[in-house]
Amino acid sequence: MNTALPSTQIFRDAMARLASAVTIITTNGEQGRYGFTASAVSSVTDTPPTLLVCINRQTKTHPVLLQHGTFAVNILSDGHEALSNHFASSAVNMEERFSLGSWHIGKNGQPILEDALVSLECTISNIQDVGTHTVVFGEVSYININETKENSLLWIRRNYMSI
Repeated sequence: MNTALPSTQIFRDAMARLASAVTIITTNGEQGRYGFTASAVSSVTDTPPTLLVCINRQTKTHPVLLQHGTFAVNILSDGHEALSNHFASSAVNMEERFSLGSWHIGKNGQPILEDALVSLECTISNIQDVGTHTVVFGEVSYININETKENSLLWIRRNYMSI
């Protein structure tokens, strides 16, 4: 076992060994549709149903998401690697991001990926700034579960995997 003080790089290397579901977070409102790929998503409580999403404050989506006040978490399957990369690229503008995949507007007004494993529509209930990121807590108002038999797309060791 190798033990080290937690520098930024060592922390990143350690966290790369934690498998995470790959999601696309979307929002829609006055400034239009925005979206980004995220693996820092977690459930918080089931009463009321609440989850959290971590977003870097330097991204273009950060102020828009907070202004819109609502968002959707689209959980990706193993067939969505290209879509995940597309939404993760800062070289792809917001309008172009939604050119891949089939999207519809959900009950809360958010962009929902038609073939996502699960889509959860949320209203921001709390925010907390921590370091370089904002932790956005969202109370879930609608859930769409796709009954597909596809595997979940995971991110681990800076690579995609599926189970």
